[in-house]
Amino acid sequence: MSEQFTHFDEAGRAIMVDVGGKAETEREATARVRVVMRPETLAMIRGGTASKGDVLGTARLAGIMGAKRTADLIPLCHPLPITSVRVELTPEGEDSVEISATVKTTGRTGVEMEALTAASVTALTVYDMCKAVDRGMRIEGLRVVAKSGGKSGTFRQD
Repeated sequence: MSEQFTHFDEAGRAIMVDVGGKAETEREATARVRVVMRPETLAMIRGGTASKGDVLGTARLAGIMGAKRTADLIPLCHPLPITSVRVELTPEGEDSVEISATVKTTGRTGVEMEALTAASVTALTVYDMCKAVDRGMRIEGLRVVAKSGGKSGTFRQD
């Protein structure tokens, strides 16, 4: 294991960080994002009348699948043995869906990227399934709101 974690080798080339010498610990991360839409679009989602089917159920499944594919999507991201992915979609007010994705593993590196990927893919799926009726939807505020485990400890953002 190198003394310093870096994505660059001695010649300045991009590399995957060597985490081989780190201890395996239980790790968890939660990411959130919001999809803002017209009130009519949210009513369609709530009513289950979208022409493409169950928006919330399909988006939830897509987010779980996205978390599992993070290392294929993000360069230099370690493939991790994910032990749990939970994606929640909550209609908020009259015009948005709040998405929360929590990912867990026991490993040598954190799951923040997996949580962010799950939340992103979920939001993109909501957009994809509703874009024919609402091209003005916005995906806003993607962020990690909590993480635990590993050397850097616990982080929480309200």
